[in-house]
Amino acid sequence: MKLLEYEAKQLFADEGIKVPQGLVVSNPDEIRMDMIPGKVVVKAQVDVGGRGKAGGVLMADRDTVTDTARQLLNTKIKGLPVPRVLIEERLDIQHEYFVSITMDRAKKQPVILFAETGGMDIEETARKNPDAVRSVTFNPLLPDVPAFLLRELCGAAPSEIQKTVNRLYHVFCHKDALLAEINPLVTTPAGVYAADAKLIIDDNSLARQGITVNRDLTEREREAEKHGFSFVELGGTIGVIGNGAGLTMSTLDLIEYYGGKAADFLDVGGGADSERVMHAVRLVASVPTVKVIVVNLLGGITRCDEVARGIISAGVGVPVIVRIAGTNADEGRKLLQEKGYEMLDTMDLVVKKAVEVTR
Repeated sequence: MKLLEYEAKQLFADEGIKVPQGLVVSNPDEIRMDMIPGKVVVKAQVDVGGRGKAGGVLMADRDTVTDTARQLLNTKIKGLPVPRVLIEERLDIQHEYFVSITMDRAKKQPVILFAETGGMDIEETARKNPDAVRSVTFNPLLPDVPAFLLRELCGAAPSEIQKTVNRLYHVFCHKDALLAEINPLVTTPAGVYAADAKLIIDDNSLARQGITVNRDLTEREREAEKHGFSFVELGGTIGVIGNGAGLTMSTLDLIEYYGGKAADFLDVGGGADSERVMHAVRLVASVPTVKVIVVNLLGGITRCDEVARGIISAGVGVPVIVRIAGTNADEGRKLLQEKGYEMLDTMDLVVKKAVEVTR
């Protein structure tokens, strides 16, 4: 789950990383002028990239901060409304750096990226000059980044930068993060500050981190989570329900092979009963782009007659094309035939038919 800037900065500050003095408001009337240091930056707190270039970061001072906050709270940034703004002291920036920590999945180790030029154009910098971004990996059992790696990574940057990078690594570990990033990490006459902050926490660790609601999920993804489905919306027109990640992924691959576009990935898991299948079919049918649903299930511990009853109970309006095989398959087919559902013998035939329907 992605944290907003002000949330990430609070966690960074708890670990000893300097952040600008600021306050978060959702209404301009909440602004306390005694907390406004003079020149400030007003930042929209929305989960989008390129916020600054999209008009979500504005300069202000004591005289204009209220109007500036009201302006941002009444606008949209890349289509998203702005529920709150962060008002921060404007730093006297001497130099901008970039630092990011994530996992190198191939090496199964944390990787730290560092550049001596940070800010909004870091992606362009990395594209034009890959050597400008240095990286190091190391054993994740180490509680700190080894000093020699920090020196190698940060080069001629001030020594306080190395300390900040190490503290960011502590945040990355303690918060079960998939990404911890500061861009820009700036030097000022008062020291090194995180001028911006990004933190993405592993969804599997939200409960351990005391987070009860995953804000990144859509309403349908929340519904899927409630029923224990593995579900991802993909934006196509062919709904997909399978049991087992391999079978479901194979169905998606076939849809792509025959020129179709999958609307979702939904794995009902093993041993799905009729009620579970019913919820799965209704969930996929609720995706606005879905024109047809492919149900591709193999009955091992899952009984095909239970699958059939679940499809029938769902009673959705979009066509449902079914391929079931395995335990009680004949009984399941008979139930579906009596209700007029279309069934085909192989996954290949089911997918071909679904692609035809969408055309």
